[in-house]
Amino acid sequence: MADVISHPRFHDEQAAYDWVESHLWADGPVCPRCDGRDRVTKLKGKSTRIGTYKCNACRKPFTVKIGTIFEDSHIPLRLWLQAIVLLCASKKGISSNQLHRMLGVTLKSAWFLSHRIREAMRSGDLLPPMGGIGGIVEVDETFIGKKKGVEVKPGGSHKQVVLTLVERGGQARSFRIDRANSQNIEPIVVANIAKETAIMSDDANYYRDQFARSFASHETVNHSAYEYVRGTVHSNTVESYFSLFKRGMKGIYQHCDEKHLHRYLAEFDFRYNNRVKLGVNDEQRAAKALKGVVGKRLTYQTTREQEVEG
Repeated sequence: MADVISHPRFHDEQAAYDWVESHLWADGPVCPRCDGRDRVTKLKGKSTRIGTYKCNACRKPFTVKIGTIFEDSHIPLRLWLQAIVLLCASKKGISSNQLHRMLGVTLKSAWFLSHRIREAMRSGDLLPPMGGIGGIVEVDETFIGKKKGVEVKPGGSHKQVVLTLVERGGQARSFRIDRANSQNIEPIVVANIAKETAIMSDDANYYRDQFARSFASHETVNHSAYEYVRGTVHSNTVESYFSLFKRGMKGIYQHCDEKHLHRYLAEFDFRYNNRVKLGVNDEQRAAKALKGVVGKRLTYQTTREQEVEG
């Protein structure tokens, strides 16, 4: 980690722009307004901002920040890159207060910056099905936090619900659902897992009959009878994911408004799906996060109502 953060792109603004341009514009600068490539000139005047180009087709200036999570941000790009690598390398996440202290930006800026990076980590909806022939996917749900304005009641109905699918030896996909029932769970599972896959879950009622009909097989462990492993049948992989997720949410972030939960899930999914065991180191993980910054501009107006986490 020390070797990564000592790179010039984290301390020199020109080096930061050069590095981002090399990753987002592999074939040269592209005008974000007209997609022009051929008639682009780099501006080099003494008063010109770093990384500014001019498109001679639409006659508009632009930088690599336009159309990304960096757009309209007054935070230096080198600090953005520091924040990305810190968020990508911290297994349980890093709080806004910690970013505020380390980067020397305001707490408000650190909170908003971290949400923009989580947005860059978020995958699109058009993902290939998980599993397949010989594949095993574990399915489980967990409860976290408290829904806003809901009275605390026995049974967890006042808590936020997360559904996660984890392919053994592969990736995870997590979803915020309104309630843990078959009506909410089954459509997500069917849409995201290949029919040839073996499904593993606990013995909750909403995981029962329908999964056996939709997939190659469906095996359960009876947690109510203290059964956790039966040969290869278990849900320990997805429960291990939840263990890490909850340690991060309770120990690092402490509070999460329900409307922002999907971004925190994207953050934990991203790190899990690009973990060392799959051959991805800290620097490669940060480079992958950078690939997601395009087309995901997030305005402060959409996030300002949330209480800043600890």
